[in-house]
Amino acid sequence: MALVIMALVAPLHGVSARESGDPIQLQWMEGDVAGMTAIWSPDATKVIGFVEYHQHRQGDRLEATRVARFADGSSDEDQVEARVGGTLEALGGRSIIRDQRGASVVDLAIDVSGGRITGFSADGGNRTTYDEKVQLPAGTYWGPLIFIVVKNFDQNASGGRVVFRTVAPTPRPRVVDLELVRDGHTSVTSPGGTLDVELLSLRPTINWLVDPIVRRIAPRTQFFIQPGSPPALARYEGPRNYMGQEIRLE
Repeated sequence: MALVIMALVAPLHGVSARESGDPIQLQWMEGDVAGMTAIWSPDATKVIGFVEYHQHRQGDRLEATRVARFADGSSDEDQVEARVGGTLEALGGRSIIRDQRGASVVDLAIDVSGGRITGFSADGGNRTTYDEKVQLPAGTYWGPLIFIVVKNFDQNASGGRVVFRTVAPTPRPRVVDLELVRDGHTSVTSPGGTLDVELLSLRPTINWLVDPIVRRIAPRTQFFIQPGSPPALARYEGPRNYMGQEIRLE
């Protein structure tokens, strides 16, 4: 069953050329959303967890939390706060990765407005702390914000792609540019039938062969989008996090 990206219609007119870090324009006005969906193994033979999602809007402020909980006890959590109106402007949030015991192995606080990333990563008994001043423009997106970029792809695409900045744990925080690229049309089959979808691929803008660290955030990541008003996410295939475990959402 397709996971519908819920929204209210809010059409905008005219799209100017964007640079990485520029806020995307919102074709769809975000509202309150909550729900759960299963996490499947890459071959879709078994359920390995579930995603819990909560999104709340008050005025021009949007808050969202997405937690992916896995059968082995581990979890990934992303929290975001953004300003929404004509554009999507990130303000801050947090990314947390927990191991099978529920202990945090990565915990990063992302302050977009203040241009700062703080937190830690842990590997066994070794713990590395971070307090970095970085350039984080309003068009910095991670976690749930990336799905909003996907939903508003057509409104912002130039030459079949949308470039934006992200903060990715590798496990240390890395600030890189990613691009969503239109990769044609295909179909997905589910128990309810077959859907014709548009394929969007997500990848770094720099050659991963040049920077071996980027290999950790460069596995094949694809969004299968069913066109509509608004569009719907029919399937996601890609990595769970920097450790590379492949998952599927439908």
